[in-house]
Amino acid sequence: MTNLLSDPFRLEEDTALITGGGTGIGLGIARCMVRAGARVVLAGRREEPLAVACGELGAKASYVVHDITRLDAAEELVSAAQDAAQAPLTILINNGGTHLKKFAVDTTPQEFQRLLDTHVLGAYALTRATVPGMVERGRGSILFISSMAAFMGMPQVVAYSAAKSAYFGIVATLSAELSCKGIRVNAIAPGWILSEMSERAFKNDPARKARVMARIQMGRMGNPADIGHAAVYLCSPAATYVTGVTLPIDGGAAVAF
Repeated sequence: MTNLLSDPFRLEEDTALITGGGTGIGLGIARCMVRAGARVVLAGRREEPLAVACGELGAKASYVVHDITRLDAAEELVSAAQDAAQAPLTILINNGGTHLKKFAVDTTPQEFQRLLDTHVLGAYALTRATVPGMVERGRGSILFISSMAAFMGMPQVVAYSAAKSAYFGIVATLSAELSCKGIRVNAIAPGWILSEMSERAFKNDPARKARVMARIQMGRMGNPADIGHAAVYLCSPAATYVTGVTLPIDGGAAVAF
């Protein structure tokens, strides 16, 4: 058993389900959690990147192919993840999502709904399916991956911003309901992180990228590991008295002049 007094950032006794875990920020979180000793189960719609990621992560990693917008199948994912890890889930990372770059006037209600279905309803359904087991065991950590788009007005991301902003209320309410049961609920709001999604967002738009870089006080985009290390902290015994917060990891962008 880990000596929590001497090494409170270790996760040897934990099993984490990470949606969208095959690439980008999700994979960065998985790498950091495996290094901290956790078992991880990656979930996503595409098997190939999940398999490649698990090959890199090693014996403590497994995966389940699943679409989180299948709201009525959330319990199936929880069961499959626990079977894959051969352990109960103690950590849930709601990271899976999609993006849409369109001006608000051009965004259709159907497109708006698609982002809400993935980021909000998908994460909520999975959380709802995971909580009973955590309550039964008297411990757990749930982490939502929000965005700086929830903090500041940005053009062409109205649906994404609305979806990520919804996490503020979800985190606050779940924390109020679950903290007394030994379950902590928090969020991370990444700034601009190097990933396939950010590359697509900046593709053929150098002016937008220049504006972004001018806003980041540290003068660089972040790496997936920057989010991963924060996730390890928030899910570890080191943060045992931290719940209901949204932690920006953005190089100072949110408070830039």
